[in-house]
Amino acid sequence: MKPSITVEKTKSAKTIPAAKDFGFGRFFSDHMALADFSKSDATETARSWNSARIVPYGPIPLDPGAAVLHYGQELFEGLKAYRGDDGKVRLFRPEMNWKRMRNGAERLCMIAPELDLFLEMLTAFCKTESRWIPKEPGCAFYLRPTLIGTEPFLGVRPSNDFLFYVIGSPVGSYYGEGADTVKIKVETEFVRAAPGGIGAAKTGGNYAASLKAALEAKSEGYAQVLWLDATHRRYIEEVGTMNVFFKMNGKIITPPLDGTILPGVTRDSILQILDSENLTAEQRPISLDEIQDAAKKGTLEEVFGTGTAASISPVDSLGIKGEKIVVGNGRVGPVSAKLLKRLTDIQYGRAEDPWGWTLPIET
Repeated sequence: MKPSITVEKTKSAKTIPAAKDFGFGRFFSDHMALADFSKSDATETARSWNSARIVPYGPIPLDPGAAVLHYGQELFEGLKAYRGDDGKVRLFRPEMNWKRMRNGAERLCMIAPELDLFLEMLTAFCKTESRWIPKEPGCAFYLRPTLIGTEPFLGVRPSNDFLFYVIGSPVGSYYGEGADTVKIKVETEFVRAAPGGIGAAKTGGNYAASLKAALEAKSEGYAQVLWLDATHRRYIEEVGTMNVFFKMNGKIITPPLDGTILPGVTRDSILQILDSENLTAEQRPISLDEIQDAAKKGTLEEVFGTGTAASISPVDSLGIKGEKIVVGNGRVGPVSAKLLKRLTDIQYGRAEDPWGWTLPIET
């Protein structure tokens, strides 16, 4: 049986901005979807997700003592609803986002919503916000499912109460540079995540730790930073908002998921697409020395990032302690171009979806 979700429509709909002004996450749609969970309530019925609802977008009442504010019990996901050339709306692999939220919730001692509630809230939200799902090429409706601890207390322990909510934003290019490639700085001072930590969870603490390095990189003309491992400051991990792939000596390589790297949905999809194209990627540790050596020999052919927000972002150069390494010829490489087309053709319904990745929504 489908979860019951009540809908309260807004009485003051917003004006949707022009697609050229979307940017990324700057504007929010008319509504939000919410559901509550409480282990602290005495009744058994309260110890499950309840009061699933869609209401007008607005502030969320939160006690100043809430666990999310003091101990960072918070997780979020990011996925997109795509309006295809055929007019149909599709979500891309939402069950993968749920799986990652569930795994992250276990690590942070939180309670994630069940898969059926997660999917039903996403689809009901997209139906309610149908007019916000862009028709313009390259644009999409970005969804931010979020899970927070809401119980008010100051003792250091997991929260018993949680709020799950979904907000949405029409988006264009993530980097907003109007360019096909991005410049990335290799971060050699700060670290993002350490072994045994929470690097594999999509939690705000990981992003808070990255802000200073990202700000410094942008002031130097870079789009983002490339993180190295916390132990040796030698091995490649991920870019600030993306997983990363390298094509060197004719081989495609990406760092393995070892607990410090976010398991990206786009990363997993690209690995499967590469397999189908007989271009299977090696998942192994990659040292910065190896990258620099390949660049000197002229065998560093392509570097590209993968992520929901930016899709596939070819990298034209890497900055390492003031040294600039040009990747390939500094332009979009053939592998990343091919992968971008293959991926977006599936997402927008322009091509066959052999893996059943898309979830159509009747709007």
